[in-house]
Amino acid sequence: MKFHQTPLHGAHTIELEKRADERGFFARLYCQREFEIAGIPTPVVQINNSLTTKAGTLRGMHYQLPPAAETKVVRCVRGALYDVIIDLRPDSSTFAQWYGAELSAENRLMMYVPRGFAHGFLTLTEDVEVFYVVDAFYNPEAERGIRFNDPRFGVNWPSAPVEVSEKDRNWPEFNPAFHGIELLRGLR
Repeated sequence: MKFHQTPLHGAHTIELEKRADERGFFARLYCQREFEIAGIPTPVVQINNSLTTKAGTLRGMHYQLPPAAETKVVRCVRGALYDVIIDLRPDSSTFAQWYGAELSAENRLMMYVPRGFAHGFLTLTEDVEVFYVVDAFYNPEAERGIRFNDPRFGVNWPSAPVEVSEKDRNWPEFNPAFHGIELLRGLR
């Protein structure tokens, strides 16, 4: 795996290192040792799978507060999506900044999302399937979200979403107290 630092402190894209021959290729999607060498250990406790059937569907921007804050490694295995992360750690040099990258079944790029980041995506094709490797168990009481079009962050989506869940459409405008931002201090 090749780890590429994004403009946001601690977040990476991960490129697969393929070993190919006439039959195809082999590549690791996750290796605890390689993640540790890259300085981003991520013990896996859960692997999630989502399918979104309609192009233009937006999911996010979700995160969990400590002690349930989670690190994610996200990979699109069918179709294509625009993956977005927002740094919500108040002591980070990239606080309140966002980064986006296209993840697709064809480019096989993965996004490493550290604790304290909101995460979401916009599907670019129909039938988008995504796997998430996660290092913390889901806790509904710790769940928070940033509205995808919150002016505080100014995310530049590649197109206007055509479908957004009621929950994701109705997250309140950014408010450090509601969003638990102080609880994200010191996360790495």
